[in-house]
This record gives sequence, structure tokens and C-alpha cells, in this order.
Amino acid sequence: MPESRLHRVAVLVLERALPLDVGIPAQVFATRMDMPYEVRACGTTPGVVTSGNGLSYVVEHGLEALEWADIVFVPGYRHPDREATPPKAVEALQAAYERGARLAAISTGAFTLAAAGLLDGRRATTHWRYTAALAEQYPNIQVKENVLFVDEGSVLTSAGAGAGIDLCLHILRAELGVATSNTAARCLVAAPYRSGGQAQFVPRSVPEPAGERFTATRDWALRRLAEPLTLEVLAQHAAVSPRTFSRRFVAETGYTPMQWVMRARIDVARELLERSEHSIEQIAADVGLGTGANLRLHFQRILGTTPSEYRRTFARGD
Repeated sequence: MPESRLHRVAVLVLERALPLDVGIPAQVFATRMDMPYEVRACGTTPGVVTSGNGLSYVVEHGLEALEWADIVFVPGYRHPDREATPPKAVEALQAAYERGARLAAISTGAFTLAAAGLLDGRRATTHWRYTAALAEQYPNIQVKENVLFVDEGSVLTSAGAGAGIDLCLHILRAELGVATSNTAARCLVAAPYRSGGQAQFVPRSVPEPAGERFTATRDWALRRLAEPLTLEVLAQHAAVSPRTFSRRFVAETGYTPMQWVMRARIDVARELLERSEHSIEQIAADVGLGTGANLRLHFQRILGTTPSEYRRTFARGD
């Protein structure tokens, strides 16, 4: 994408769209000094779109915005399992996909992408109340029930509205780096560490689990990543046996404790690569990985790139 123009974001507002789902991408990607985005809200036609919960939206653009956008967000809406997506919207989404735009559904917006046939043969998620309905109506979709979001490259889906924030932050991380994503998370007073637990490209690797059983231990570990952290050390802090700790930790986060620690270390390394001029060797020591060779090995395995290449891509020039 040329650096001379803003990244183009369209938010497709359909009838009965949920207010928070509409507002999340509009707020996260709002144009400002550190956010090179332009957002356009659109409907099947310009004008008033009824929400159905006491609110209405006035959108300035019609479906031509989907021809303009680099990424199209589809907010969730009420009763998606009982309502048909407007054929014009389906055709516009299909056309946007064909020309290379990315499509991102928040919550039940996944039903719109499904109606367009864009989730067939892919992994996807939606709000937990509707995962069974999505799987039943669209059996060719691999519905994932226990994730916050799924990134399939050109098509992304998320669970409820809160997970829409996670999805937007994930997109920011991939496009602008960890530091910018963390700044946006702080502005939103949102957790920057949540993740869908999938093998997404450049994910924020430390998930915020559904349970809170080991919150104190996770926070304690994040402050001591430079120190030796073994399963036994973590279990001792949590006051349970290593076997119990490991089993419950996997159930809550989708990672083993040692996988979680490694990804946490890589996350800190990423931010140091972006924000500091420390050498690879120094960063490796700072995050508890010992040597630059060890950091390079795990960085490549988890993120598919090298620390040096990551720094060239995301390091700030100011």
C-alpha cells in the first residue's frame, strides 16, 4: 500500500446493526496523527438506517464505499439466524473480496459473510449465542466456539462486541506494530494482551483467558519474564500442583504454561525492537531468552520473521 495515502476502512451498517459493533471500528481506526486511516460508514444506500433498539444511524455513503475500501467491517445485528442479508450487500461484499479487500465481521456480522459464501471452507466464529445456528445454517464453515476471533487472512471474524476490539487491535498490530496497538488499547482502556488463540500472523500472543483462576500468577509472571520461569515455579505461586496448574491453564488460555511464557517473552521483545535501540543480544537477555540465537529461533517460529526484519518494519523513526 502506498505510504502517501490513508488506509481505507468501510463500516457496512445494515438494518438492526448493533450500536457498539458499529462504533468499535469507527473509533479504533479514527484518523489522527498516529493512525493513518480514513473511515467511511455506509449502508445499502446513503441515509437513515434503523437499529431497532431505539437508535438510528445516518450514513453518508452507499455500497460504493466497498469499492473504495481496503478493509470492510460488518457489524453484528439482531436475530441474524432469522433475517436475510440484502442481496445488494451480498453482491457488494463478494465484489470487494474479489478485488482484494479484507473483510472483517464483528459478532453476528459473520452471518452476512456466510450468506455471501465467503466463509465456506474456512474457520470462523461469532457470538456464543449463535455459534450453533451458524454451524447449522452453514455446514461448510468450521465454526470455532471458544475463541475471541479468527484470522483467515482475507476474511476475519470475531465473537461478541468486546472481541471486536480484540480483532481491531489485532489488525493494528499486523499493520502498524505492537507499540501503536498498545497505545490504542490504552486509549480504549482495553486489555492489550487478549488474543483469539489461533495461529494468526503477528498475533498479540498472550491471551486473556475466559477464567480468572490464575490472574495473579499471570500478572506475577509478566513482571518477571527475565527470570527463570518453570512450570514448577508458576504452580508454586498459584498454590496448586504442577499437573493441576498445567491442566487448568490450558483449559483457560489454550496454551500450556510454557507456551504462554514464551509468547509473553516474544511480545516484550517485539515492543523493545520497536521502541528501543537495544541490540538483539540485550533484548534476548531482557526477556529471559538468554542469547540472540535463542531469540531468533523462537521469534521465527512464532511470528514467521526475524527480529531484525521485524525492527525494520515496525521501528519508530521519531
